[in-house]
Amino acid sequence: MQQLFSHLTLTDVHCHVIRNIVSLRSPQDLFDDLTSSPEEWALAQQVEDEVKPPPYQSLNPVIHRAFEDAEWFNAIGWPFKHWQASRFSDGSFGVWYGCDTVKTSVHETAFHWFSGFLTDAGFEKEKVVGERKLYEVACDAALVDLRPLATPHSGLMHKTDYSAAQSVGARLHREGHPGLVTASVRHAAGQNYVVLNPDVLSNPRHHGQLTYRLEGQRIVVEKQPGVTWLKINTAAF
Repeated sequence: MQQLFSHLTLTDVHCHVIRNIVSLRSPQDLFDDLTSSPEEWALAQQVEDEVKPPPYQSLNPVIHRAFEDAEWFNAIGWPFKHWQASRFSDGSFGVWYGCDTVKTSVHETAFHWFSGFLTDAGFEKEKVVGERKLYEVACDAALVDLRPLATPHSGLMHKTDYSAAQSVGARLHREGHPGLVTASVRHAAGQNYVVLNPDVLSNPRHHGQLTYRLEGQRIVVEKQPGVTWLKINTAAF
């Protein structure tokens, strides 16, 4: 791994990155299981807003900040508050993952939805529907570029063994690097942006909605309900 670091270069990134997360097409009130009163829902939301510290300093008028805060937390803040093991983290620190295109984000998240959620729950042979939300997020940073090293260091691209990638992520996190760019393992033409510092991400904007449907050995992806946009064969996982 020391040989890998001796060949690393930086790439100056200024672009919008796609973030693909679990979400519902129809919003639900988070407090509706506590009371049936809409007035009490509003009161509970007000209390939460008053005690919750803002995640960043906003220049927008206060009337817009509640919406801006929700967008920021959903699109950027969540993985830095809820650490979990992933390709570039052993779970001891947070990592944010984004993709160069919607299609790349679908291939990446469809794999984890099927292999890491449905299979673990024993639902891999059921008909299951999942809903997703897409965000565009601005990324401005000098990121470590792993793309030229994907082939000579194939351990970084292993489909299931993350040990090599996690050792790279651990060192970059320890040394304070903002993140890296790497080739996508799940989509040959795609790229992934792996961010360790939320300060290099900004301006989240809603990009669209997706529906994933598990039908036999295929995941059918819809941009519009009932209209197939993409099919992914789970046997390739």
